[in-house]
Amino acid sequence: MVTPGETTPDGDDGELTVDQLARRAGVTVRNVRAYAARGLLPPPRMVGRTGYYGRQHVARLLLVREMLAEGYTLAMIERTLTSAPATGSSATLALHRALLAPWLPPEPEEITGAELAARAAVPESPAVVDSLVELGLVERIGDSRIRVLDPALLTAGIQVLALGVPIEALIDAQARVTEHVREIARTYVQMFVETRWQAWVDAGAPREQIEEIRATVARLQPVAAQALLAAFRTEMAGTVQAAVETALSRLAEE
Repeated sequence: MVTPGETTPDGDDGELTVDQLARRAGVTVRNVRAYAARGLLPPPRMVGRTGYYGRQHVARLLLVREMLAEGYTLAMIERTLTSAPATGSSATLALHRALLAPWLPPEPEEITGAELAARAAVPESPAVVDSLVELGLVERIGDSRIRVLDPALLTAGIQVLALGVPIEALIDAQARVTEHVREIARTYVQMFVETRWQAWVDAGAPREQIEEIRATVARLQPVAAQALLAAFRTEMAGTVQAAVETALSRLAEE
């Protein structure tokens, strides 16, 4: 363990007090405490009543500051850092952010069950909310309030309801669609891991290629979405045609 005032092997200063940490990262002490309260920083090493911070805390604070400057909210930053290694270096956290941030859904929305029902033009039903919770689409955060994890998906669902589809049928269909989409996501991620990522690891994970890895991940999202949409349109056209032909044949027989 590096003691306060010592120097680490790579030349960085040793452990820092909260005031020194704030100065190093270019933020206020108040911000440091606020970020720590949200879980954005791992706990410091305590000596009596004094906390000492290390390079991993500096790295996290610099990443938080950078993401805030780019327009990310604290909630999105929190989701990005939740699965990040607590002792990650600046390079590790930057790579973690690059791999995860492009795939994060929009900012969650908090509403009441009554507001959700009104927006969907359906009667308020705790059972429906339970089904949405089970699907992982919403979270309960109180007796009457819920957190919509992906507002864009909620908007799409409401548009389907407006077509006259019963909400129970929509929830059942979404559960099946989610399973298929999860498998598609695994396919694309595994493809990336087994090819581009593995090649980088086999080369010794050179730091000079981190930006290239980040760029690859950033391009993967729109390319994968385009490919998925194109395949869906083709399959949808064929499925609709078959269904229409079957329906018309039955109508002609009646």
